[in-house]
Amino acid sequence: MELIRILLNEWNEKVFPKIFPRTLSLEKYLSFKVKKIIVLSGFRRVGKTYLLLNLINALLGKKSKKEIIYFNFEDERIPLKTEFLSDLFSNIVKANGKKPDLLFLDEIQNFPFWSKWLRRVYDTSNTKFFVTGSSSKMSLDKIPTELRGRYILIKVFPLSFSEFLSFKGIDKKISNDRIVNLFGEYLVYGGLPEVTLASKEEKLEIIRSYYLSVVNKDLIETYSLKNKEVLKALLGLLLNSTNYSYTKLYNSLSSLGYSIGKSSLIHYVNSIEDSFFMFSVPIFSYKIKNRMQYPKKHYFVDNSFVSKVSTNFSNNYGRLYENLVAVSLLKEDFDVFYWKNEKGEEVDFVILENNHVRSLIQVCYDISDSDTLNREIRALLKAGQELKCKNLVILNNKKEGIFEKEWFGIKGKIKFVLLWKWCLENNNQKTFR
Repeated sequence: MELIRILLNEWNEKVFPKIFPRTLSLEKYLSFKVKKIIVLSGFRRVGKTYLLLNLINALLGKKSKKEIIYFNFEDERIPLKTEFLSDLFSNIVKANGKKPDLLFLDEIQNFPFWSKWLRRVYDTSNTKFFVTGSSSKMSLDKIPTELRGRYILIKVFPLSFSEFLSFKGIDKKISNDRIVNLFGEYLVYGGLPEVTLASKEEKLEIIRSYYLSVVNKDLIETYSLKNKEVLKALLGLLLNSTNYSYTKLYNSLSSLGYSIGKSSLIHYVNSIEDSFFMFSVPIFSYKIKNRMQYPKKHYFVDNSFVSKVSTNFSNNYGRLYENLVAVSLLKEDFDVFYWKNEKGEEVDFVILENNHVRSLIQVCYDISDSDTLNREIRALLKAGQELKCKNLVILNNKKEGIFEKEWFGIKGKIKFVLLWKWCLENNNQKTFR
């Protein structure tokens, strides 16, 4: 009870940091007629806490801090014990003399039985709950059973390019040359808010500290991945490649002298994905078996990890382009695949909606080389014919417009889009219509 009083007093005295607005707003969830727990889930340091604080800040003119209460459960003084959580709500009522209207619970997922407690207080009060989490316990397919049907899940990602400019105080109406230069920074250093606001000298140190947090806190502590050396080697293999199969990873680790069973390897890869650090994209096929047996392409939550943590990046801007597009598509919650035929011709992204191929997308940093451009066009036209899709897109850095293309009798209109414009518009769905 005493700790609760201390935390509530600190909350009453809290001075808010500068908060930069995001495109994602939580205010609309306050007016929902059906009461739901609002769950914000995503990689660490993407701005979940600031989204909560931004909403609280907007409400404080209408409500007091007794009506709106925020707890950060990463505070080291808070014991991660069931007893603390069990008594939390009643102790808040005792200290404030009333039930809160809104309760914001930041990083609650590490408490034992947190979801059972949340279900109980949700069912027995009129309080609205906003909670955040950075692990698989907050992912869509692993949300605890007792909360099913009682929550709305909001996935939070690093900054979009439009948000990146806003954080830097840049008007999007400035010259295209200036926008392109800033896009170069965004492409390399990504959109993690703290990195965006840091000086160039500080960026690399922050990125590496985040990566160490992924290894030590998210994976070793949260997921109990005991073999740290194997984990680091596995992450190194993934960061320095663009696709994987479990057999290929197993053989690579074995050749490097690391011993790990295949079932443990699968658990390690799944844990890396559950931490929101990495996302896998399967090959396109209507047969689930094919999706499972072919190698998967993989992408990382922020470009900074590709450019500044992988050891063989070597200014591979094509990979940064593709990684950025992948995260943008996953952010839009599309069903995303890649296409590859028996000749090895490949299309980077297949967008599926209601079991129908909605769009095919190639990502090409530099199309000035005619052989490269012809290869991208050829694969796109072949995939379009096979999958009966006419919406063909090439995201690139030089060319824009719609052009009629043909390859040995296969014809199609291909839309060339500058990637920086595609990112800036922040309405990627227009690309697929």
